[in-house]
Amino acid sequence: MVLSAFSQGVHFGIKGGASINKLSGKSFSEEFTFGYHAGAFVTIKLPGKFGIQPEVLFNQVNTDTATNVSAIYQFNNIDKVKLTYLSIPILLNYKITKTLDIQGGPQFGILIDQNVNLVSNGKEAFKKGDVGIIMGLQLSLSKLRVYGRYMIGLNNVNDISTAESWKNQSIQAGIGFAIF
Repeated sequence: MVLSAFSQGVHFGIKGGASINKLSGKSFSEEFTFGYHAGAFVTIKLPGKFGIQPEVLFNQVNTDTATNVSAIYQFNNIDKVKLTYLSIPILLNYKITKTLDIQGGPQFGILIDQNVNLVSNGKEAFKKGDVGIIMGLQLSLSKLRVYGRYMIGLNNVNDISTAESWKNQSIQAGIGFAIF
């Protein structure tokens, strides 16, 4: 009986979608560029209108550099940056209606790949970790999940110098499916 009640409040699923990303800082273009995200989630219902939704996502972050970035950091004519993060958002869900949740919480990112040309004096350009805050909405229609959210990075991911702060920003839209 306890297992049955627990299983009704826990759902596992997969999700994916588009990401519109930007790195803030004078070395990067102020425009957003497209990437993607894909991964898995677990939704755990808590008493009342609350729930917790931890996720594991692969995030591809693409951004364009400013015209002067190669002169500032001695890169070899780099005009695009591609980063891949393993992101772990831990979201608190609050049920506004039977099908609509507002979501918010921290996201922890681990850089697993970056442009190999982004090296200055033998040092990689980006820090291996990132921390951000996510806010968004999720529509739950039976097993289907449709979501949109905004993530803003809290820490400087520039690992070359302290002269300039680089922070991730992302708008994500996607769909998910609760497997069970």
